[in-house]
Amino acid sequence: MAISEAIETIRKTFPIDQLVLSGTAEFEKLNKSYLSLLQSELEPAAIFLPRSSDDVIKFVRIFEPFALEGDAQFAVRGAGQQPVPGCSNIANNGITLDLRFLTGIEIKNGIVSIAAGERWGPVYEQLAERGLGVTGSRSALGGIGGLALAGGLSFFSSREGFICDNVINYEIVLSNGEIVNANSTENPDLFRALRGGGNNFGIVTRFDLKTFQQGPFWGGSVFYFPASFPSQIQSLCDELKKPDACEETHIMVSQGFSHVFAALGGHFCMNQLYNTRDEEKPAVLEPFVNVQPQVDQMNSMRMLTLKEAANEQAQQSSDGVRCAYMNTTVKVDAATLIAASDIFTKAFQPLKALDGITCAFTLQAYPVSLLKKCDNSLGLDASNGPLMSILLLNWWKNKDDDDLVIETFKCVLEKIDEDATSRGTAHPYKYMNYAYSFQDPITSYGEDHHKKLRDASMKYDPEGLFQRGVPGGFKLF
Repeated sequence: MAISEAIETIRKTFPIDQLVLSGTAEFEKLNKSYLSLLQSELEPAAIFLPRSSDDVIKFVRIFEPFALEGDAQFAVRGAGQQPVPGCSNIANNGITLDLRFLTGIEIKNGIVSIAAGERWGPVYEQLAERGLGVTGSRSALGGIGGLALAGGLSFFSSREGFICDNVINYEIVLSNGEIVNANSTENPDLFRALRGGGNNFGIVTRFDLKTFQQGPFWGGSVFYFPASFPSQIQSLCDELKKPDACEETHIMVSQGFSHVFAALGGHFCMNQLYNTRDEEKPAVLEPFVNVQPQVDQMNSMRMLTLKEAANEQAQQSSDGVRCAYMNTTVKVDAATLIAASDIFTKAFQPLKALDGITCAFTLQAYPVSLLKKCDNSLGLDASNGPLMSILLLNWWKNKDDDDLVIETFKCVLEKIDEDATSRGTAHPYKYMNYAYSFQDPITSYGEDHHKKLRDASMKYDPEGLFQRGVPGGFKLF
């Protein structure tokens, strides 16, 4: 049963404007709207645009036999912000199910219900009108599903946990076309599996998250020079290891290279700092705000709203670029992190002449307060904390440079892991939202969690539609 037959059946079932065929102007517009060109360069045979959960149900029921009895496949796209090739797009043997028209935000009784096609910016706008916040994306452009199914870090994660830990209900279409709720009382095994299990169980059409009272908070960015980066790492480690480490802070410490910062010699350092209390210039952030020397005119620290903070993060990214993200995790240890930074710095030197190159080494913490909130499938435990995520974020211009950039930083990760292992500070966890295709985040959750995810898959998707029929993302089998 070929993809052409599946497309013809879908065409006969839905209005003509819901199926966009390859080769049309509308197709090109939709397919080029991913964050990464490595996703856009995959071209499905068609893009299907459901307008409701019922449309998703019909699609799954139509497509299931074409996938299980033939070789037809599909991808599920939310915002298209994860750059892993094939994560939310597919080549010409398949259809991309684009959820962008599944919209709607409802706030009631302390819960915000968000349709799967929304982005976080409109969510924050509506919550702000009620003086509320939610543990959601740090970028207004971020989609809901990728973060709420894979983990997800937020400005509020030190206090509230991962984004997935704040989802209290998933509305999901299963492989048999049934739509169910997954929460602590209905399908609780599926509920836990969805908290970190990615796209392996069905198509989530709505996410319900708990909200909290939230006003303006202190945050922004500070740019400074490489000589100070080791001391900033030490300050971050010192804060995280305090028995009374602040649960209101979210700190990202980065260094890297970009021609955008040619006036600074290309090599830049940046702290992105947030303290979510209504407090100007909190003492806990002073070591990171007051680093000297710094680029004073680029210091954006101020009181700002959740919406403003997310918009500021969104301004730092743009669609249609070549990019790849990858990561590893280590225990919080300054010597390990400084050594990792040195490995990265040495590796990017030969790449500095590449057209459009930007590469960043970013540290973001999993503090003990966050790990204590973990009620998910990620396999993290407060007894092993605090932990540090090391992110390698890379952007470049030319397709001919793909292999060089990706292989260079794959080797960087391998060397960082080897060094951490030699120091006794290695940790297996790989964060799915920033993992690349050569990584296996689900196995990194540990054998017990992996088995439970597989058990949930066999229970709720016994024929394996979301393993064989949806090849993108990180699979269980």
